[in-house]
Amino acid sequence: MDSLRLDRGPVVVLAPHADDESLGCGRLLATLWSGGGAAHVICLTDGAASHPASRSHPFARLRAIRRSELLRAVSRLGGISADVTFLDFPDAASHRLHGPGADMARSIGVVLDRLAPATLIAPSPLDPHCDHEAGAAAARVAAAARPGTRLLFYPVWSRWKGPRRAAPRPGGARQLAWTEGAVARKRAAIDCHRSQMGLVVRDDPNGFVMPEGFAEFFANAPELYFQEHAA
Repeated sequence: MDSLRLDRGPVVVLAPHADDESLGCGRLLATLWSGGGAAHVICLTDGAASHPASRSHPFARLRAIRRSELLRAVSRLGGISADVTFLDFPDAASHRLHGPGADMARSIGVVLDRLAPATLIAPSPLDPHCDHEAGAAAARVAAAARPGTRLLFYPVWSRWKGPRRAAPRPGGARQLAWTEGAVARKRAAIDCHRSQMGLVVRDDPNGFVMPEGFAEFFANAPELYFQEHAA
C-alpha cells in the first residue's frame, strides 16, 4: 500500500460531524500539528440530531456539547480553536436541504480560499450516511473549482460495515506514516466525544451510541485515504 505524503502545504479535513475528524483522521492531524504543519478542520453539521427525543438535552444544548467536544479533541491532537471552522448545517438533513452540495460547497470554498490548502480530505462518498455523502459531493465541487487542491477521501462507516473492516475504495488507498505519540493523541481525542458514547445523554434510549468496539477499532486501525481514481 502506498504511503501518503502531505508535505506540499496546508491540509483541510472535512468532518460531517464532531467525532469524524478524530475517528478517521486523528493520527494525520496529530502528526501534522506535532510537526509544525498547518491543518484545519471544518465541521459540516451542528450534530444536534444524535438524540432527538432527549428532554434533558434539547437541540441547542446538544449542539453546544458537540462543539465543545470537538474543540477538546482538536486540543488533544495538538491544534487550537482557530484550527476549527463550524458550518452548522443541520445534522442528518444536509442531503435534503442542499441537494448535490452546492450551498455546502460554497461555504467550504470560503474557507479554502482563506487557507489555500494543498490537500482537502473529505468523508468517503461510500459511507452510508446522508451527511457523509453530502460532504463528499460538496468536496468534489469545491476542489474542482480550485484546480491546485488535491482531493482525498477517508472512510468511516463504509469501513466499519465492510467485510473484515476493509472499506470499499474507488481508488488507490494510502496510509500516512505516524509517530507513536500520534496514536496516543488520537485515542485521547476519540475519548473526548463522550456524548456519542452514551456517557452524557441518559434519557433517549434510541439516541445514537457508537457500536461496541467502534471507538477501539478506529483508535487502533491504520488510517486510510484514497482518491476517486488511483494515481
